[in-house]
Amino acid sequence: MADEGDGQDLRDTVKRLEATVAALETRLASLESREAPHPLASPSAPAVVEPVAAPEQRDLEAHVGTYWLSRLGIVALIIGIAYLITYHFGELGVLARVGAGYLLSAGLGAFGLWLARRHQLFGRIVFGGGLALAYFVTYALHFIPAVRVIDSEVLALVLLAGFVVAIVTIAHRMQSETVAGIALFLGLHTGMLSDITAFTLLSTTMLAAGALFFLVRNRWVIVPLSSLVAVYSTHVVWAVRTGHMAPGAPEDDRLLLSLGFLALYFLLFSVALLVRPRDLPVRASLAFTLLNWVGLTSLGAYEVSQEQDSHLFGFLLVVALAHGAGAVVSRLQRAPAALTHAYLALTAVTLALAMPARYDDVALVAAWTVTGLIAGLAARGVESPVLRGVGVLILYVALGACEWETPGRLTLLIGLVVAFVLVERGGTVRVAGLPEPKARTPFTAICAAGAGLSLVALVGARMPEGLVTLGWVIAAFLLFGVGFAVRERWYRLAALAVLGLALGRLVLVDVAKLPPDQRVLTFILLGVMLLLVSYTYTRLRDRRG
Repeated sequence: MADEGDGQDLRDTVKRLEATVAALETRLASLESREAPHPLASPSAPAVVEPVAAPEQRDLEAHVGTYWLSRLGIVALIIGIAYLITYHFGELGVLARVGAGYLLSAGLGAFGLWLARRHQLFGRIVFGGGLALAYFVTYALHFIPAVRVIDSEVLALVLLAGFVVAIVTIAHRMQSETVAGIALFLGLHTGMLSDITAFTLLSTTMLAAGALFFLVRNRWVIVPLSSLVAVYSTHVVWAVRTGHMAPGAPEDDRLLLSLGFLALYFLLFSVALLVRPRDLPVRASLAFTLLNWVGLTSLGAYEVSQEQDSHLFGFLLVVALAHGAGAVVSRLQRAPAALTHAYLALTAVTLALAMPARYDDVALVAAWTVTGLIAGLAARGVESPVLRGVGVLILYVALGACEWETPGRLTLLIGLVVAFVLVERGGTVRVAGLPEPKARTPFTAICAAGAGLSLVALVGARMPEGLVTLGWVIAAFLLFGVGFAVRERWYRLAALAVLGLALGRLVLVDVAKLPPDQRVLTFILLGVMLLLVSYTYTRLRDRRG
């Protein structure tokens, strides 16, 4: 009987196993049928169109509640604890200050790791806040007078550098951009809660270097980009607190110290960007380049103008040369063309910004004209449409400024006409080995409009007050001549536009107001010029036929 019972138990066990295997096979078959691609319909079979599910829309309320509130909450919490340390830890003993600060940060970090077991993202946000708080405690032990325990500035910087390395190592081992971003972001901003000195800027520079490790190694973008903004923001806070960074130092030393930090920021972010530029998204590369230029140029120009206004031109010239060097390096590194073009465009813009610091009146307009002309012609050699556009924009700025400059205005306008035509032609300045320029209709139209406006202003400046309309007609005639000479229809279309304006003014204004002699002269010369232009069109049409 015992053997029969054992045999029955064995049979029951086998049946249960067979049922379990059958259930698993059924489940696997259903999953495979869901994931398998639909077979292609044969040519003879009618195509079956199945409804496509609409993409799931992000719940705004849930996104704000889970993503933004967690980050804002940890920022508020760490800043509140930082204020607590700043204002009340000075009442504690030496060991209590150190122990209480690190105990708070360790507790917050441990709580974050515990939360990460169930809610990974939320827990890592809290853990990153714990790392940031530990960094601030290390920072406060020397740089906040009420909490100071360490007197040696060198020792304090070594401890901070070690802690930055620890943050980078932990975030890299966890492969967590969230931990890196929260820890470094809060570390950068809690340092702004106290007076900003040279050592504050050194500590923020170390944090920025840690963030740039992730840009070079992991190709993370958000963390380094936020660090770039934070570093320059810290410098802005110092800049509005005159004398805090180097109290009692001479103005020259203070200026050199400030410019040295700005140059260090620029160099760090530029090198990190250009080490492996092809691995970064183009938009991210352009954002880094533009923000880095804005921070260096605006803060540096502010500092120099506050202390030594006479050196502003030299500073901007150095900035332009630095971006020119960036263009060369990006070309050698085979970076995306957009990055090289951005560096070239910023070089030209910086040169244009530098001109008012050295020149004024006629010399300023001439300097802008030369800058725009060189930028436009150089764009042909480096095949940069962005630089070419910047060159034309600078020429338009010179044209606008020329309206307010009376001495030498005619010479300036002649130079602008020539500059617009040369930049538009491009092909007149041949570069060996380069292909012929491609179709450039919008660019040609813009240059033709600039040349037309310059001609109108040029001829109008030489005509008596009552013969303004005749001056417009002469300008249109000259523009027709340029269009026929260079065989470019946009110049002729611009001439037709100027001629239309002249005819409108003639009919609506001049017929009633001009004296008889001026009316006779205007109509006769207008008729002769219109006939000459029409005869030229006729000959061209017959020649083509």
